[in-house]
Amino acid sequence: MDTNDGVELTILMPCLNEAETLATCIDKATGYLARSGVVGEVLIADNGSTDGSQQIARDHGARVADIPVKGYGAALIGGMESARGTYVIMGDADDSYDFENLDPFVERLRAGDDLVMGNRFRGGIEPGAMPPLHKYLGNPVLTWIGRSLFRSPIKDFHCGLRGYNRASMLNLELKTTGMEFASEMVVKSTLAGLQVSEVPTTLRKDGRSRPPHLRSWRDGWRHLRFLLIFSPRWLFLVPGLLALGIGVLGSLLLLLGPTTIGGVGFDVASQVYLAALAIVGYQAVLFAIMTKLYAEREGFRLPRSRSFSWFAQRATLETFSLGGAGLFLIGLVVLIIQIVGWGQSGFGALDPQATIRVAIPGSLFMVLGAQTIMTGMFIGILTIPTRS
Repeated sequence: MDTNDGVELTILMPCLNEAETLATCIDKATGYLARSGVVGEVLIADNGSTDGSQQIARDHGARVADIPVKGYGAALIGGMESARGTYVIMGDADDSYDFENLDPFVERLRAGDDLVMGNRFRGGIEPGAMPPLHKYLGNPVLTWIGRSLFRSPIKDFHCGLRGYNRASMLNLELKTTGMEFASEMVVKSTLAGLQVSEVPTTLRKDGRSRPPHLRSWRDGWRHLRFLLIFSPRWLFLVPGLLALGIGVLGSLLLLLGPTTIGGVGFDVASQVYLAALAIVGYQAVLFAIMTKLYAEREGFRLPRSRSFSWFAQRATLETFSLGGAGLFLIGLVVLIIQIVGWGQSGFGALDPQATIRVAIPGSLFMVLGAQTIMTGMFIGILTIPTRS
């Protein structure tokens, strides 16, 4: 097999002050290479350790790549770039993952899979190895969201032990530097149509005396935020369009007077809430648009349809400002007509229900217009040319 320097497999471990467990992990990994006959190396992507981890790694036969950019993802991206193997198997250096049994990963990689994920729920989780919050809430919920939004086959989105074809992963241009890197790898692989599979693996209680680097709520939110950025269509655009359509059509229908649907009467109060629904829906649509434009600007390479490509070429400050001004003008005309009518009646008392019935759609169009103009301004900021 044609590999860099004849190396088929790189066993990659990110490291930040892992002196307690690093030697054990390296010894297990080198033991696996010796037992299996796989031509490989152990690579430590050090993220600025101050406890002597670098020297421990060298003393135990590992190669060290110094990664100056801080973060879990940054360490793994730097390690990926420094790896010499055709395949890479990555895992934490805290002695929680089984580096002595990597055969299932190697078999799938040799069979042509681009990404092979470990599944701790299938392989077994040692008591105390995973906090209950992660085991019963965090991992299942985030995995369900990822599977639902991206149709991914992976059932353990955040397993830290995973293998991949180095060339395939480099082509994805992974970018996130924090813990959300774990989600980015799975999502981008799925969206790119790479061959993704899963094998059982075990998780043991880590061997460190200090708390882990992972922060449950902070890092959980970072994973969720990343998934939301990558799924604006089904999470925001489609529900937003539905809410906008119902809100606008309902408000205009009630402009003609009270109506009854299925024995339920709707009047001015319903019109107020329908207008609010339209505003929320429109905001969701605008958010989906801005999210997708931002993600593409930052190089996340979301799947892009022809219709969105056509729209993105025309999504400028000028077009949004003109469209927003048109919507605002419609509402302003309604306002002027009402003021003129009020003046013709001597600025006296008006029929509250009749007045509000007309004012609601007018106000709605003014709000939608203002939202559109401000979105155009933000898009203008996003599209300012900058140096990388």
